[in-house]
Amino acid sequence: MLDHLLQNIKEPLLASPIDVLAFSVIDFRSASFESIHFEVVDGEAGISTTRPYYDLASVTKPLTNSLSYFLRPELFDEKMLLCLSHRGGLPAWGLLARDSWKDQILSYNIQSAPTLYSDFSALRVLLEFEKKEKSMKKLCSEVWDSEVCFWTDLPAGALTLQNGYIRSMPNLGTVHDPNAFNIGSFCSHAGLFGTIEGVSRTLISYQKKTSFIEKVKKDLKTHSNRFSLGWDRVEEPQSSLAGNGCTALTFGHLGFTGTSIWIDPERMRAHVILSNATKHHWFQKRELNQIRKMLGHYAWLRD
Repeated sequence: MLDHLLQNIKEPLLASPIDVLAFSVIDFRSASFESIHFEVVDGEAGISTTRPYYDLASVTKPLTNSLSYFLRPELFDEKMLLCLSHRGGLPAWGLLARDSWKDQILSYNIQSAPTLYSDFSALRVLLEFEKKEKSMKKLCSEVWDSEVCFWTDLPAGALTLQNGYIRSMPNLGTVHDPNAFNIGSFCSHAGLFGTIEGVSRTLISYQKKTSFIEKVKKDLKTHSNRFSLGWDRVEEPQSSLAGNGCTALTFGHLGFTGTSIWIDPERMRAHVILSNATKHHWFQKRELNQIRKMLGHYAWLRD
């Protein structure tokens, strides 16, 4: 099995900027998972024993905003639900300043609008939530594994990977997202770091505490909007980055740094991919997407 994965991942991995990648398959019925780590060393791809913390990028959103919804649904009014599903009419993105970002995000009028994937909407969920409950971070951390944390809370000496550059030096241990960096404190659109084992255990805990998989599945059946309670849906199962073989109600989320979570509620199975696809730059995604599709196909059809 490992030989099969290694043979199939070698070519796209060596052609990509990625030098470390982790993959796990989660079985929610047994509350268990298997993980594997790949690494490129001296131009050769092989199995790795390293266990780094990865910058989760936008995979942060379902592990903060969406998790908060399932833990405290009574706090989410109609406008917050619109923002949670990226239908609140807020701009998609813009560079925020540390001393004024809250005022800017709160200045936008929330109204029902067509879907527009928006970091600003995600940040608005955080600010509206914390008007009602003091700390989203504290609430969510009760579900996060010990190997999932916000980037400012990384353990001393934690092994991290390069994602881009800061002041012409390799970025190690600092969040890649510019707004998460500028804000400098907990935010819900990006900024979480985690190991593959930590993210996998977090998802198992998430399901145990909230039964979110069944709830998202039920919600997906009621509408055709792209997002469901903070999770992204598969729109074309045969060509999705989730991997050929997923069912029509599969949902998940992508992260800009080369991360992803996909959950098939029919199989009660998920797969997680973590990587540093933005090691040198952000614009080469073809090989990453090949890897995503290949590993996803393996996860769904491994029976």
